[in-house]
Amino acid sequence: MTENAQRNREAEVNLLAAAREAQWSAATFMGPNTMKLVSPAKVNLLLAIGARREDGYHDADTVMHALALHDTLYLRTEDISADELAKRVADSEGRVDTAVGGPAENLLVTIDLSDRTGQDLEIAAADNLAFKAADRLARAVGRDLPEAIQLRIEKHIPAQGGLGGGSSNAAAVLVGLAKAWDIPADDDRVAEVARSLGADVAFFLHGGCALLDGVGEVLQRTLEPSRRAVVLVKTEGGVSTAAAYERFDAVPCPASEEVLACDRSATKADEVLLANNLAPAAEALLPELSDVRVWLAEQAGEGNVLLSGSGSATFALVDTFAEASRIATAATARGWWARPTSLSGLRAAIVPGR
Repeated sequence: MTENAQRNREAEVNLLAAAREAQWSAATFMGPNTMKLVSPAKVNLLLAIGARREDGYHDADTVMHALALHDTLYLRTEDISADELAKRVADSEGRVDTAVGGPAENLLVTIDLSDRTGQDLEIAAADNLAFKAADRLARAVGRDLPEAIQLRIEKHIPAQGGLGGGSSNAAAVLVGLAKAWDIPADDDRVAEVARSLGADVAFFLHGGCALLDGVGEVLQRTLEPSRRAVVLVKTEGGVSTAAAYERFDAVPCPASEEVLACDRSATKADEVLLANNLAPAAEALLPELSDVRVWLAEQAGEGNVLLSGSGSATFALVDTFAEASRIATAATARGWWARPTSLSGLRAAIVPGR
């Protein structure tokens, strides 16, 4: 395909996507073999990065907590013939919203990404963790029947924030497809695929609040979730997770053993002391993060403010949703993305009755 033809094709796809967005409705989409899923965000109440291991990963202790802020997914599966699959694959050539996977190249996955965060988020289907979740689960269970999977993702969780939106979407797809393919929810293959996709994906299968170790993917135990209000503030720029870890390796910042001991013994989220020893590395790469942290500490108190993961979202715990809303409004006036929400017991799950 020539460069001009490719540009024309991309323009055509964008116009079609805009038309679909204008006409899309849940009532029309929902029907046989469809389901609605919830996909929550998370924050790290604790992130304690340890030494770099021989496999290139780092030891990590973390306490993750789900938020009420969430994406909404709609999933439809359709069994089709091999001839119909071949036709649809040919018709989708050059489109960025489709990808082919499965153990026999037997899954055609179409992803309709509807960004509600104001970031104009664009991710090719083949690069989306949601597609990778479908592809790896199909391979893990040997599902080689021709199938079309349609997925709509309504994004409310901003990308590059350390809030786990893409990972949560992947976990929701695993939950949805396990149901569609009659795989038990506690099947080890589902959990293994989640771990292979990343520590955050594994967490979202459980949700709520949990202490994890290993490289952040091994569930040690759950904690009683909190219901405290939260305000999220995110800078326009993002932080590369790989770059943050490189900076951490160059300038190590060991976690406090006293804080670690306290958080490892906590039984409730409200007992966890906020700590993130990756934050100094992230702030060195994106100095605006320190401006957000200092400003939020003035609003909510220093002990209630923390960078989530490697950023670039910083959160503050406050007593009321009204207070979170006030701070979010003030942060927006300063030019930052901000949202009030709350800690939650949510996990990636099918919405009942759908």
